[in-house]
Parts: sequence; structure tokens; C-alpha cells
Amino acid sequence: MAKSTYISSHLTQEQIELLQFIDDYEIQYFSLAQLQQQYKNNIANINELAENLCQKGFLNRIERGTYAKHTYNNIEALALYISKNSSIAYWSALHYHGLTERFANTLFVKTTHRKRATTILGTAVKFVTISNKKSIGTITQGFGSNKIEITNIEMTLVDCFDQPRYAGDFENLIKAFAKATLSAEKLISYVKAYNNIALTKRLGYLASLFHPNKLYSFIIYAQNQVNAKYSLMDAGGFEEGEFNSVWKLRLNVSEEAIIKMAEDNY
Repeated sequence: MAKSTYISSHLTQEQIELLQFIDDYEIQYFSLAQLQQQYKNNIANINELAENLCQKGFLNRIERGTYAKHTYNNIEALALYISKNSSIAYWSALHYHGLTERFANTLFVKTTHRKRATTILGTAVKFVTISNKKSIGTITQGFGSNKIEITNIEMTLVDCFDQPRYAGDFENLIKAFAKATLSAEKLISYVKAYNNIALTKRLGYLASLFHPNKLYSFIIYAQNQVNAKYSLMDAGGFEEGEFNSVWKLRLNVSEEAIIKMAEDNY
């Protein structure tokens, strides 16, 4: 709030009229620029009005210049509203799709625009900047003000294996991959876009372990991408373990341990 903003002790007529407008048009969240365009009265002190309503508990400030009604609490929709070309992703998407019972304390959003981490209504939000070619594989959920974009199951797993630090831990991902019902065609499309051979080898190896029939065409594609360089199965693990010559992976987590991870309950 600007130091010069005047905060009235009671609701003024202007504040009441603005609240009525927001209610009449069922506006759940807005930027000041958007509200100024929509509001029937072209007023110069719209920021002051919004700040007054915020101070009185009728609005919540989401970030500078962006507000939501105090009764609105869809954090996912608010996070996407303040970040261009974005979607709910990584651990948050894993949980949304029922691929993990572990709930992250942080909401993960991937976006093609750089944006700092923030807190929305008490929830930490982490924005992960991606290239335009990785802004694919989303589905739309919800309606109206609650509509959100979220990565589909295949894209979620590709994202998580690409950036495992935003996905819990290795065991969390193994359970998710083994549990998921996946499309070979989508996996091929997404790993092509990511152009990450180590990622493709890891997913191909896991597909051959857990979905050898359903993902046969993906396995063949991934096998054709295998190069001569060995990659760690768990990218965040130590340089140790057996060498798998078929997939050119160093199993710093053994195959037996990976299978057991998939079988164990939370």
C-alpha cells in the first residue's frame, strides 16, 4: 500500500458502489487495470478504493495491483492469473491426478515468463520458468473463475523426471510412473519436445519394467534414442551401481529396489 493512500474509517459511497459492481458482475479476482476498464465510472482513485476495501477485509491483495474477493480461495486459479502462459505442474499435478498421496506444502506452476516465488493466501507458490517448446500437454479443469490449466498425466511425469527437485523424491516418482495409465504417443511427443536423451532413457527403462505391452511403441522409440554415454538412473544420486548396457544407464538405484518402490504402499 502506498504511504499516501488515504484509508477511511468507514465505507464510503464510492467504496459501496465498487463492491456492488464487483458483486453484480460476479468478479472474483481482478487487476486494477482490468477493473478500471470494466467499471462504469472511470475513476482516478481506483487503487485507493481497492486498498480501502482490502484494509476493511472485503478484498485480499494477491500481489501489487491484483486483488480477490475475501470469500474467494482458489489458489490455483489465482496463481495462474498472475503468471502468463502457465499451468499447474510437477508435484502439484502429481497430487491432482492421484499419482501421489503426499501433499506438497508448495504449489508448483510452470510458466514461460520469469516470475518470483510468492505466497497466496498463506500458500507458498513456486514458479518454474520453462521454454515455449515445453509449454505443452495441458488440460483444462473447472469453469468460469475456477478454470485452471494443469499438465496432463504424461506431461506431468515428463516434467517431474526432467526436474525431480520439484516432484518430491525419486521413490515418489517411481510409484507415480508405475501406477499411471499412460499413452505411448503422448510420451513420444513430449520427450521429443524436451530433446533430453538422459530423460528419454530413464523413462524408456521404466516403461519396459512397468508397462512393457501398453507402452511398447514408446519403448522402441526410446531405445532408438539411446546414446553411448551412461546416465545415472537417479539424477540426484551418487555415481555408483551396476551398468545397464541396453539403456546405457547406471543403476545407482538397483532394479530390485525400483520394483520394490513401486510395490510399497505409502
